[in-house]
Amino acid sequence: MASLYERFVLPGLLKCACASPGIMKQRAMVVPGAAGKVLELGIGMGLNLAYYDPSKVESVTGVDPAAELRAIALAAPHDPNLTVRVEDGTAEALPFEDGSFDCVVCTFTLCSVHTPVKALSEARRALKPGGRFLYCEHGLAPDADVVKWQRRIEPVWKRIAGGCHLTRPVTSAITAAGFHVRKQDSQYIPKAPRFAGWVEWGEATV
Repeated sequence: MASLYERFVLPGLLKCACASPGIMKQRAMVVPGAAGKVLELGIGMGLNLAYYDPSKVESVTGVDPAAELRAIALAAPHDPNLTVRVEDGTAEALPFEDGSFDCVVCTFTLCSVHTPVKALSEARRALKPGGRFLYCEHGLAPDADVVKWQRRIEPVWKRIAGGCHLTRPVTSAITAAGFHVRKQDSQYIPKAPRFAGWVEWGEATV
C-alpha cells in the first residue's frame, strides 16, 4: 500500500520536476515519432499524451504501478481522436502477449524502475519484429565531477523522488539489452541542475 507521502506529496513533486519546460521540450522531441500500436512504459501522470499524433498512432496503452498516477494520466489532456488506455502494471512484468506493439515509448522511467535490465527485456518481448523503441532518459553523466555529485546525492534523492536513480547508464544499457540504437543524442538540460540534468534520447529497434 502506498504511504501518505507517496499518495499526497510525491505526485506534486513529480509534476514540478517532470513537467518543467526543459523536460517537456525533451518529450516533444521524442513522442511525436511514435506510430501504430504504442505501449508507454511508466505513463505516470500522462505528460506525454499531448504529444502523440493521432494521424499516426492507432492507440496508446500506458502502464504504471501507482494508482494515484494512473488516475491523473486518465485525465491528462490529449487529442480527442487518440485512443488511450491506462493499465495497472510494472515495466518488469508487462501484462501483454509477445509482439503486441509496434512501438514502445520510454521517457524518464528507467531511472525509477526496480530492475532496468528486466524492464528493457520486457519491452523487447512486447514489441513486434522490427518494432521501435523511443526513449528519453536522464542518468549517469559523462563528466567525472558531475558523477561525483550524482553519487553523493543519490541516496537521499531516491528517498524523496520516488526511487529515482541519478547514476544509471542510458543508451549503453539499451544496447546491452539487445536493441540496435539507430539514432542517439544527448545533452545537459538547460537551467536544470547538472546532477539531474544529463539526458540521452533516441530510437532503437529490435
